[in-house]
Order: sequence, then structure tokens, then C-alpha cells
Amino acid sequence: MVKRTSFERDPCPIARALDVIGDWWSLLIVREALFGVRRFSEFQSKLGMAKNILASRLRTLVEHGLLRIEPASDGSAYHEYLLTPKGRGIFPVLVALRQWSEEFDAHTDEIATVLVDRNSGRPVKKLELHAEDGRLLAPGDTTLQPRSPVKSKKSGTRGSAPPR
Repeated sequence: MVKRTSFERDPCPIARALDVIGDWWSLLIVREALFGVRRFSEFQSKLGMAKNILASRLRTLVEHGLLRIEPASDGSAYHEYLLTPKGRGIFPVLVALRQWSEEFDAHTDEIATVLVDRNSGRPVKKLELHAEDGRLLAPGDTTLQPRSPVKSKKSGTRGSAPPR
């Protein structure tokens, strides 16, 4: 089996995020957890994935702090996988992916669901990127610049990463 390249130390935050959630199974596991799936057997049933792959992805999501393991809420011998705040933080990423697919998929008529506000039943507004002053931003309105030197959380040293 080919060893996967790790982006854990890459200076690009997108690469670092993909190191944790960059495969489709991990994102689909988080999607299911956001909708209340908690047990291994439920994930396996909903996603139809091989048990060894599911076990590996769940282990990685736990190791990276997106899920935590708790005893089953019904008192059985099983355990459950619960989203952490870090795991719930992926929600806007999944919404952005969903909305991108709804806009550009060649077969949008085959998409079975619509994301709606639970209170109003109305479709969720498309995500937008805004400047601090409220202006709507397009890709050409943004750029990257070096981060201001800050104390490193781990080493206490000062430094900045090159932009990506």
C-alpha cells in the first residue's frame, strides 16, 4: 500500500485541513454525525463503507479531535462517536460544498434534498464572503500576505509562515 503524504506541517492552512478531512469518507462521516449518527454500525449502514476503512477514518477523526468516544447513551456495552466543537466547525465547509454542487452539478435534478432552516422551512441562503466593512468579496478581491509574527503555541518562538 502506498504511504500517503502528510501535510501536517505544511505552511498552507488548506493543505493542513485536507490532511485531516481531505478524503471523501471523512467528510461523509462528519456529515452523518451532524445529522445525529453516533454508532459504528449506523455509520456503516448509512455510508455502506467497508468496516476496516470506517474504523480507520473514525480513529483518525478521534485522534485529530473532531470526534470523541463516549459510552453509549442507552447504557449498552457499545460506544458512540460524538462531534466536538472542532468537528461541528466543519458544518460551513459541508454547506459550501453542497451549494457548489447544487450550482454546478450537471444533474442537479437528481439531488434528493434541499438544505432548509428548521424554523422557517425555507432554503438556506447561499454562503457569501464579506469584507470587514460588509462588501461582498470575489476571489479577485482577496490576496494572501505574510502573517504578523506571533508567539508559537508550541515552542514559544516567534516567526511567520510564508503565504500560500
